[in-house]
Amino acid sequence: MGVEIQIEHLTKSFGKSLIWKDVTLTVPAGEICVMLGPSGTGKSVLLKTIIGLLKPDEGSVVIEGVDIASCPERELYEIRKLFGVLFQDGAMFGSMNLYDNVAFPLREHTKKSESEIRNIVMEKMDLVGLLGAEDKLPGEISGGMRKRAGLARALVLDPEIVLFDEPDSGLDPVRTSFLNQLIIDLNAQIDATFLIVTHDINTARTVPDNIGLLYHKHLAMFGPREMLLSSEGAGRPAVPQRPACRPDRHVRGEGRRRARGREGPGAAPAAPDPAAAGALLGHPAPQPACAR
Repeated sequence: MGVEIQIEHLTKSFGKSLIWKDVTLTVPAGEICVMLGPSGTGKSVLLKTIIGLLKPDEGSVVIEGVDIASCPERELYEIRKLFGVLFQDGAMFGSMNLYDNVAFPLREHTKKSESEIRNIVMEKMDLVGLLGAEDKLPGEISGGMRKRAGLARALVLDPEIVLFDEPDSGLDPVRTSFLNQLIIDLNAQIDATFLIVTHDINTARTVPDNIGLLYHKHLAMFGPREMLLSSEGAGRPAVPQRPACRPDRHVRGEGRRRARGREGPGAAPAAPDPAAAGALLGHPAPQPACAR
């Protein structure tokens, strides 16, 4: 089961350059969230802040009662074991075959025997559809296969939170669709919390339970996908609560959906910025009468 990520009043700048300000949202446990935004809006900076690689100027990131932004290094090291990360380019070691790349975290962070490591690695390789390719080097496979190998490595420690930094970057539409479906299926199987940053609208329309949008240095919106992608929901304030027990979710396209109840209140969705909502939906925001 995944864990909840609570982000409150987060602000980050580099010198005099403000990246984003007063970002507040809750990533629900076990769900898929996509953070949209044009290039340069600080999506990857948000991921690095969540995992503690960057310290925010203000605000908090709370996971299982620990504030990532202010906790000591020893505590941060332990909380990071909850994370798996898929980097933009896969970040594979070029001199190692796929098996050794996926096995690397197990050898570094556990005391498992080689036979145990092999069983885990082969299980994760099978999970992402790479069984039989474990002896290949990263330079001998396609970009889509490298992404899947990077995903297998991100999953090898059975994380409760998986961060995806533009998983569709550099992939053609067919491979992007395949990877998106793989992410949906994996979430149904392992029930971890998935947070994806991307600028791909098709990914946002098909993959997540919730969508956020970083726009003009602030969080313009965050809430359920169905609400934010409807023209009605995009033009009016978001409903400030969710039901205590969520209804069953149906299959998306030809993908999964699993049915499971959720207990406890979630964070209120951020009220949509009409201009940002128009950009997300692919149509302009309504203009005042004097501008028509």
